[in-house]
Amino acid sequence: MPTTAELEGLLRSSALRVTRPRMAVLTAVHEHPHADTDALIGAARAALGDVSHQAVYDVLRALTTAGLVRRIQPMNSVARYEARVGDNHHHVVCRSCGAIADADCAVGDTPCLTASDDHGFAIDEAEVIYWGLCPECAAAPTD
Repeated sequence: MPTTAELEGLLRSSALRVTRPRMAVLTAVHEHPHADTDALIGAARAALGDVSHQAVYDVLRALTTAGLVRRIQPMNSVARYEARVGDNHHHVVCRSCGAIADADCAVGDTPCLTASDDHGFAIDEAEVIYWGLCPECAAAPTD
């Protein structure tokens, strides 16, 4: 977890003013990877007292646009946010409980990450989501 000074530096280096809501939301994203908006609103309110839903949504949009957080939205899931940006990592998602974990990019031969036809696009990122059951759901008795 970055220090307060480091988080302030991230905001300033992205040409964003350092405000209490921005600091609270950025801290929450770092402390709660893959959290949804409701969880981030709760964390921001715990840190600040009263902050509106709209203020948190606006901060998340600004942080995402600035590249300080990444918005992910696995199929059939609400949007979630993480502070791990710029490394093109992927995710593993539990089909049962929705838990999400980071999965580093594959190394070596990775044909699925190379488009068979780029249609003229300058591709700079590939998104892969691995689906399965987390250890807790896999170990749960089935009826």
